[in-house]
Amino acid sequence: MKKAIALALSLAITAGLLAGCGGGGKKTEIPEVNLPAINEINLGTDYQDITATVKVLTNRTDIVDTKYAEYAAEFQKLYPNITVEYEAVSDYEEALNLRLPNGDWGDICFIPSTVAKSDMGNYFSPLGKVDTLDEIYYFIPDKSFNGTVYGIANGGNADGIAYNKAVFEAAGYTSDQDKLDADASLKPLPATPDEFMQALRDIKEKTDAIPLYTNFSDKWPMGAWDAYIAVAATGDPDFRNYKLVHTANPFTNKGDGTGPYAVYSILYSAVAEGLVEADPMSSDWEGSKGMINRGEIGCMVLGSWAVQQFKEAGNNPEDVAYMPFPITVTDSEGNRVTSAGGNYSYAINNKNDENQQIASMVYLKWLLEASPIYKDEGCIAALKSVPQPDFLTDFEGIELIPNAAAPEGEEDFFDKVNLQSEVGINNDDYPDCNIVEHALLKDKTLDEIMNEWNEKWTAAQTELEMEIKF
Repeated sequence: MKKAIALALSLAITAGLLAGCGGGGKKTEIPEVNLPAINEINLGTDYQDITATVKVLTNRTDIVDTKYAEYAAEFQKLYPNITVEYEAVSDYEEALNLRLPNGDWGDICFIPSTVAKSDMGNYFSPLGKVDTLDEIYYFIPDKSFNGTVYGIANGGNADGIAYNKAVFEAAGYTSDQDKLDADASLKPLPATPDEFMQALRDIKEKTDAIPLYTNFSDKWPMGAWDAYIAVAATGDPDFRNYKLVHTANPFTNKGDGTGPYAVYSILYSAVAEGLVEADPMSSDWEGSKGMINRGEIGCMVLGSWAVQQFKEAGNNPEDVAYMPFPITVTDSEGNRVTSAGGNYSYAINNKNDENQQIASMVYLKWLLEASPIYKDEGCIAALKSVPQPDFLTDFEGIELIPNAAAPEGEEDFFDKVNLQSEVGINNDDYPDCNIVEHALLKDKTLDEIMNEWNEKWTAAQTELEMEIKF
């Protein structure tokens, strides 16, 4: 059912696009405009004569009337003729998939994960060229196609695990070297799947905390697991956008605690061994924030964006920290590496007139370069010139590497195989929820699940005539 819904939403976008091209629906022709590249705009001086109201859609229902309202007011001090209005959207992905095709949704949005790279130009304004913007901002390849950038992440995340330091220390684990030197019974934070599983067992045995909270009921947090199957699990920046498409049976157990299988084995084993919340069907995202702050939860697998929210959810912000995902992989020089990825990417509606699109680009540039959004949301700044945030202290000595861009001409290969196979990596939460469901029911082993994924992936590769190189 979940796959059917996801596929239906993807088809809805395609249908809406066809309707806009004369298929009988509302026509949404792209106007002829002459836009600057975002790097060509000089904030505070350029486009002071533009008068516009810019509507921004966001999934952040919790801060739309506070932080985001403050951003709009602060921006208007610099551009008094441009008014910014935010609309908070619940069920963001589903809602945007239905709203994008008609073009009448506003000015700036986060690009839904179901929009294929090859389709971005049908909905969003070009922001500049990859070669230029990649020198200025992080994660530029994520939302680019044929050398043109259509979306820029509002910041980024190291890919790891949010955890409660007090809980882990009570179970016998710490990142504090002084404590490790002073107490031989303490262990360093886990760095392999086996070590992490043992840490979860120790938390269950030695504390009252839930070792690992899945947030299964809310579904969307489950998608975080997919982000870790690339650099964090392989050490290879080319894996996600290039090698995964050309690899035979990529979900097979490598036997060395690395690769996609190793990531999913942690999830499956934790659920199967009862090291998660007692009833994942009734887990609660908002409630979990305070629970991890109070030490009622040991850890959650989420991007580093979650750290700030957890710190603000109670009286123990100093107990909330972030550890690297427990797979140890290295680069060609033997240095440990892990992955970093972008948040949702901002994009501008290309169905609006030139004045509206330029006003939107001015506000977007201000958000990325002059607002405190990366501090408020606890993430890596989009702007490369900004120092790394303090919460990454446990990542000292570990290089953060984003996924490399696909080779020219293959920018949409991953999207094609992923959609054709219906495995759904990073497109929705279905694959990860599927693992949890089978682990709870104990009706399929992880090997059986991964074999099914391999079969689907292989069939898609064959259908799309993808060359198998690895």
